[in-house]
Formats: sequence, structure tokens, C-alpha cells
Amino acid sequence: MVVQRTWHAATALLAGTGVVMEVVVALLDGPGEAGSMLERLVRLFSYFTILSNVLVCVVAVLLAVRPDRDGRVFRVARLDAILCIAVTGIVYNTVLRGLVELSAAGAVSNLLLHVLSPLAVVVGWVLFGPRPRIDRSTIGWSLVAPLAWIAYTFVRGEIVGWYPYPFLDAAEDGYASALLSTLVVAVVFLVLAAGAGWLDQRMKGGADSPGNRQERVTSGR
Repeated sequence: MVVQRTWHAATALLAGTGVVMEVVVALLDGPGEAGSMLERLVRLFSYFTILSNVLVCVVAVLLAVRPDRDGRVFRVARLDAILCIAVTGIVYNTVLRGLVELSAAGAVSNLLLHVLSPLAVVVGWVLFGPRPRIDRSTIGWSLVAPLAWIAYTFVRGEIVGWYPYPFLDAAEDGYASALLSTLVVAVVFLVLAAGAGWLDQRMKGGADSPGNRQERVTSGR
């Protein structure tokens, strides 16, 4: 399991470094348009990218400690980490890339958060699993966090007049356009979830342990 542990540790380092760099840049730049340092940080951690990479970092650390980790809550967290970071990479590189001019530090953190972290997570899952871990219940519960983020984004945006992404800016484009964009992203999320579940049941177990395999046999899974 040395290779698996190393991969997951490297994944945590990529995601964690990207998030820390963004926090440091925010602290050094000051409040800016946010008006206060607290608001600047709240906005930073309102980005789906940042939250996805924080989740990736936490999950990857847990897998680095124990590559065959299992449990109902962990299954949901692991699937959310995979799906959310995949959506992050897809949406950024197809819709948002090039919209903002980046500093040198911003370019590095951008590469970590939007390219290397998504690739490391998806490739790591394909290579090492552990699996099977994705059933209908896990997919269902994995929708809770993204839906909560969407609700938070629109409610907070209505209150403070700020949205983390242009395609979600209901104040600028109207709710019809923002909700349509949200629906498109939600469809991508669901397609990825269904695809991950299908692959999960058909691929080798990766880091799965004999104990976990026996547990699933005895429980009928």
C-alpha cells in the first residue's frame, strides 16, 4: 500500500497547497472590493473550487493513513470529493478559464486547484479505489452538499449582492439564466455520479482489503 499512501499524500499536498496559497494571497492583498478582511475570506471559502479542494485534502489525508478506509459517511465524502473536484476541473477549463488575469502566484494556485488536483483525484480513484464503495444510497447522499452550496450561494448572493461565479450571478443575468446554468452543472454532476457508480461496480478493488471484501460478502453487498 506504499504507492497508494504516497499518491493520496501527494494529492492532499496539491489540494492543500493550492488552498493555502489562495488564503495567503487574500491576506496579503487585503480586503479589496470585499470591504473587510472577514468578507474577503468568507468570499474565498464560498467558491466551489476552494471547498472542493478542502474536501479533497481531508479525504486524501484519511486515505493516506488508511487506503482501504470505509464507512457510510466516508463513502459519501469520498464520492463528493471525486465528483466535486471533477466538476471543478470541467467547469473551470471549459467555461471560466481566461476570464480573470492571474498573477504569478495565482497562476500556480490555479494550476494546483483546477488542473493537478482534479487529475490526481480521478486518476487515484481509478488506480487505487478503494471499491466497491458507490451504491444508490451513497449517490443520493452525495447530492446533499452540492445542493446546500447552491442554496447558500443564492441566498447569500441575494443578501450581499455577490456571487462566486459569473454564470450564477442572478443579480446581473436574472434568476432564469442563473438557474439554467445551475441545472446544466447539476446534470453534469449526476452523469458523473452515475458513471462513477457504474465503473465502481465493474473495476478491480484497488486498495480494498480482504477484511472489507469478506464484510461485503456476509452483508450481501
